[in-house]
Amino acid sequence: MSEASGGNGRGRDRDEEGRARSARPRDGLGRPLPYGAAGVARQPEGVARTPGETVREAQRLLDAGMPFHAHEVFEDAWKSGPGGERELWQGLAQLAVGLTHAARGNATGGARLLRRGAGRVGGYAEGGGETYGLDVPGLVAWAGELAVRVERGAAGGAAPPDAAAEAPRLAGGRGGPGR
Repeated sequence: MSEASGGNGRGRDRDEEGRARSARPRDGLGRPLPYGAAGVARQPEGVARTPGETVREAQRLLDAGMPFHAHEVFEDAWKSGPGGERELWQGLAQLAVGLTHAARGNATGGARLLRRGAGRVGGYAEGGGETYGLDVPGLVAWAGELAVRVERGAAGGAAPPDAAAEAPRLAGGRGGPGR
């Protein structure tokens, strides 16, 4: 990444195309860390994967407790895939971001995104689209159950959920955690 001049005395991080992009390291939930801190490698952007590769890579990241990174994999799929599959990949990205927000302690935003993502994924499947072996009913149930638990936990002062422990199984008929 290069830097261009900016008004904050440090300059503004830019990517190779000149777009503003923070070079700060990030943790496993995508939160920025101080410059110079050890962070988690970012997902490369714009990677065209097959649907199966997308699901496998996203599952690997979810299992590692990195739902923010999994969302980026799903984002690549919706941007590079057929337009008719946009709802599926966007819904999966919203599920991953919902888990991210919940694990960061944002119960309201997390629950909202989990429900929104479940609606998109479930609605896509009901429309007869290819789901690539995804456990759509299990994912919809997982998202709804987690949304309720996150809201109840926040109201009762509970700690945010652990992203790795709550990671869903995307395929194989076991939508909830507990692989």
